[in-house]
Amino acid sequence: MHGYGPMPQQPTTSRPSPATLTTVRVILVALTVLSCGLLGWAPMLRLAIVTRRPRDWFLLVVVLALNIGLFVFIMATPDDPDQMSDAAALFMMLWILGLLAGVITYYLYAEIRHYNTLGAPAPYGTPVHPAPPLPYRQQHIAPHQQHQQPQQHQQHQQPNPYTAPTTPPTPTPAPQRLDQVRAELDELSDYLRKENKDSRDGEGR
Repeated sequence: MHGYGPMPQQPTTSRPSPATLTTVRVILVALTVLSCGLLGWAPMLRLAIVTRRPRDWFLLVVVLALNIGLFVFIMATPDDPDQMSDAAALFMMLWILGLLAGVITYYLYAEIRHYNTLGAPAPYGTPVHPAPPLPYRQQHIAPHQQHQQPQQHQQHQQPNPYTAPTTPPTPTPAPQRLDQVRAELDELSDYLRKENKDSRDGEGR
C-alpha cells in the first residue's frame, strides 16, 4: 500500500548540448575511418549505452564480430602487397568499405533520432525548480472546496421550479371604506329625519 504524500518524481533523461553531441560524433566517426573500420564497435557501443535498446546491443555484437574477423583476415594476408591476390585485396576492400558505411550511417541516424525524441535541451544556466508539493490536508480539501463552490453558485442562480411564486397581499384601504360607510349612515339618518318630518307635517294638517 502506498502512503499519502507527494509522489516521488521520476528522473528525466537530460539531453547534452548540441556542441557536445557534435564533438562526440566527429571523434567517433574519425576513429572509425582512421582505423579502417577496426574501431567501428566504439560508436556502436556508445549508441547501445545511450538508447538501451536490445537491437542496438545485438548490432554491437555483430559489428564486434566483423571487426575481429577483419583483423584476423588482415593478419593472415602477406605483408608484401605483390604477394596478395586480386581477389583477396578486393574482398578486404569491400569488407572495410561496407563496415565503414554501415556503422557510420546507422550510428548517426539512430543517435540523432534518439535525441530528437527527447526534445530540445533546456537553456544553459536556467535551473528547473519543481513545484513544491502541497500538504496532505490542502491536497484533500482543495478539490472538495472546488467541487462545492460551483454547486453553491448554481443553487443561488437557479430557482426551484416546484415552488409557485408568492404574490404579496394587497393592503385594503381601510380609511376609505370607513368614510364610505359613515357617509351612507349619514344619508340614511337624513332620509329618516326627512321622512319623520313629512309624516308629522301630514298629521298636523
